[in-house]
Amino acid sequence: MKFKYGFFFLLVSVLLFSSCGAKRKTSSKVSYGSVNPKKGAPISDASDARNKAYSGNKLENYAELLGVKTKELDNKDLYFMIDEWMGTPHRMGGMDKRGVDCSGFVSMLYTKIYNKDLPRTSRDMAEQVKRKYESQLKEGDLVFFSFGGRNIDHVGIYLHNGKFVHVSTRKGVIISNLSDSWYGKYLKRAGTPKS
Repeated sequence: MKFKYGFFFLLVSVLLFSSCGAKRKTSSKVSYGSVNPKKGAPISDASDARNKAYSGNKLENYAELLGVKTKELDNKDLYFMIDEWMGTPHRMGGMDKRGVDCSGFVSMLYTKIYNKDLPRTSRDMAEQVKRKYESQLKEGDLVFFSFGGRNIDHVGIYLHNGKFVHVSTRKGVIISNLSDSWYGKYLKRAGTPKS
């Protein structure tokens, strides 16, 4: 009987720490930048996005945030889905608007937008990408982080100009910047999912 409970505890522990489970060390202060001045504006914690005002057009908002022209957003459906999920809170193992974790969000988005099935955990996803250097990344590529040690425990989707969408444990679905020291320090791998 003790063996069953021990095995169950081990299994639950592995699941918790294999996907977005590691929380980064942060101060208790929560700051969303001020990228959300109007209803429907994209949410970002990127340092270069603070104090920007946005129009009512969603695609123009995302283009402005990412520093590109609207026509350079390759997959418009990607941005509409991001917008639909923006701000959804983090919930370990979650797969709906009540809460979602990083790998759940990425796998769900990839299924809907790119018609590709990805593994459920960030670590397994990282094993199935064609690696790229940061300078080679294109919209839709995956970026992997290790906040909890040596193993990959977080994943996001690259957009443009160093920005990526992911599920932050503190802020939910959000767009961040790889060049901000926190993310750049923990970036471990990036690439395109293999077909």
